[in-house]
Order: sequence, then C-alpha cells, then structure tokens
Amino acid sequence: MRTIGLEEHFLTTELAPYSASSKAITTPDRWAKVSRQLLDLADQRLAEMDAARLDMQVLSLTAPGIQAEPDAGLAVARAAAVNDLLAATIEARPDRFAGFAALPLQDPQAAAKELDRAVNQLGLRGALVNAHTQGRYLDDPTMRVVWESAEGLDVPLYLHPANGFDVPHVLGDHPELIGPMWSWGPETAAHTLRLIFSGVFDDFPNAKLMIGHMGESLPFSLWRLDSRWDFHNHRGIELARGNPSEYLRHNLYVTTSGVCSTAPLVCTLAELGADHVLFGTDYPYEDMATATEFLRTTPISEEDRAKISHLNAERLLRL
Repeated sequence: MRTIGLEEHFLTTELAPYSASSKAITTPDRWAKVSRQLLDLADQRLAEMDAARLDMQVLSLTAPGIQAEPDAGLAVARAAAVNDLLAATIEARPDRFAGFAALPLQDPQAAAKELDRAVNQLGLRGALVNAHTQGRYLDDPTMRVVWESAEGLDVPLYLHPANGFDVPHVLGDHPELIGPMWSWGPETAAHTLRLIFSGVFDDFPNAKLMIGHMGESLPFSLWRLDSRWDFHNHRGIELARGNPSEYLRHNLYVTTSGVCSTAPLVCTLAELGADHVLFGTDYPYEDMATATEFLRTTPISEEDRAKISHLNAERLLRL
C-alpha cells in the first residue's frame, strides 16, 4: 500500500537562525541530530524513507520558519527563495517528494500572490503556516486575502504549531509544558476555533484547513463544543452552520503526525470521518519507522487504512 506523509519537515542553512529557540526544547545532542536531518533533502532522508517504507513526503519548512522574520520585505524574498529551492528538490525526485509552500504572512497581499505562484508555477500543493505571524493569527481581517487565494486555488493551509506570542500564566513557571509536549496543542486548537468564530469558514465555505497531531484534541471535544455553544452567551456571534462541529467536520482535515496511538485515531475517525484523516510522521521530531509501523498495524478497517495512507492525500493534493 502506498504511504504518503504530510507533516515532513526541512530547513535550510540560511533559515536555521529562525529555529534557534527550538534548541531549548530538547537536549543538545538530540538537537544536533535533528538539525542534520532537517538540512538533508537527499541521501539520508531517502534512506530513512526506504527503511520505513514511506513512499512520499510532502515537505514543509520547519517552525517557526519565515514567520519569525520581523522585516516584511525580507520575509517576502526569503519565502520565494525557499519555495524555489523546494520546487527544485521536488523536480529532482517527483516520485518521492511534494511540498507545501512557505508564505510571507507579514504582508498578506504578497503572501496570497506567493501562494498563487507556488501552486501554479512551482507545482506546490498548498502552504504550511507556523502558528501566528508576529502576533497575528489567521483570523485577522488582513488574512482574508490569503484565504481567498487558498479557496480559489483549492489547496489546503496546514496550520502547524510554533512558540506562542505570549505564555499563559498557568504555564509561566513550568517551562517544561511550553512547546510540543503540551502548550502547542491547545494553542493550535484555539487558533482553529478562532477561524470558526471569526467567520472565516462562513466567508470561505470551501476552504480547507489541515492540522496535525491527531487534531490537537479537537476530535475529542466536538460534543462539548456544541453543548457549551448552545449554553453560552454568543456575544453577537452567530454561526451560519449552527454548531462548531459542523465546521470541524466540513473544513478540517487532520493528520496522524506525532501520535501513534490507536484510541485517538479511532476517536478521530468516528468524529470527523475517514475522508478527513491523513498520514504524517512529524519527521524528524518523531521516528519515521514507528509511524509507518503504526499505520500498517493499528486495528482499523483496510478501507480506512488506505484512505489515511494515500487515497485522501492523492485526492486533496492531486498527487
């Protein structure tokens, strides 16, 4: 069975300083290994893919990426350069690689144009966004032009975590909770919900949002979201589809990246449906072989396994 991974990270030497803050998340020796893997777009990566029986990676620039650049003009230039590099990498091995563009969201108009160029000229399959951009989230009114472009091109925006704009008080004296072990999940889930309640998916009903890590706990929460939305003061907000779950089931696509556990996968399939679940390994932050072995052996139907493994990616990304 063909296997396609949708959260597969890379980095370039020029952009490595943006990821300097990530060093604190792990030990120096592990960060050194991850850095080598991120920078390799050829021999080592392909060897690991072969060993894990992963047929294709949809590559994306690792967090925080272009969005860490405070200068909008420089962000525009660097996004174009890294997308050109990604396209050249794919052109050399189109059987093994596809890609998500990096966007200079510091300038939303330029980001929309770069997304169009990346898809129509470079052949990339959408874009990956690393959390906020200098404190602005994807529900900001200035970002509507990016959503308009993504919906018009019929490509997804993959929302990936990064370090938060600020640190919630509850985490302030517990830095071990800040990052991928805990805080990134709730922050990405909240970012997703902001898109619903700000009307993004009412304005762009066919927009496609992807998130990783088995949905950042959102599939587990659908019933309660609807129940509490019915109970709460709506504060002037009305949803055209009535309940938050209607948007999550329609606009949201989830990858398995970074979660190799059957119970959350079964929950996600039950709540979102098999057509909205895709495979990812979270390479190199998680072990690629562990992820592919989980996909091959977890007790789900073969029909669902095929959708997660490759059919949904082929349909959504036109691979």
